[in-house]
Amino acid sequence: MHKEKKLSHLDESGNANMVDVSNKPISSRKAEASCKILLNEISFKLVKENKANKGDVLGVARVAGIMAAKKTAEIIPLCHQLNLSKVEINFTLTDSDKSIIVTASASTFDRTGIEMESLVGASVASLTVYDMLKSVDKEIRITDLVLNYKAGGKSGTFVKGKRKTNKL
Repeated sequence: MHKEKKLSHLDESGNANMVDVSNKPISSRKAEASCKILLNEISFKLVKENKANKGDVLGVARVAGIMAAKKTAEIIPLCHQLNLSKVEINFTLTDSDKSIIVTASASTFDRTGIEMESLVGASVASLTVYDMLKSVDKEIRITDLVLNYKAGGKSGTFVKGKRKTNKL
């Protein structure tokens, strides 16, 4: 018989509730998320050659992603504020489909997970690329936002496409 898990952000009455993490142990926690940006040939070339009118697209997007990860608790209502140890935003350009893969990694030593910070970092970095290129490419698509990896905490390690190593 399958046991249904209780959603942690709902109280006994079904109301939104911030989880109390005060009794959870502090531990090392890491997460990585990514998304894909699909560009047209002109906008892809501008990024690749660093010739966009608004400046260094990937440099600005990197800083925006880092800043956004640091503000996650301010924009996602039930997230806890975390003391981030590191946030890293990286880009991989692929000529074949004129795409950019945005990867956001975050780490902390805290009482709760850091998945949302990595997801927000990847999201805002990609939105910044969009903002900087929208004048030359109105059909930019941002796709495939996904958590690739998380480690730490009670639920253990998660790797996209693999089974969890620990059970709740």
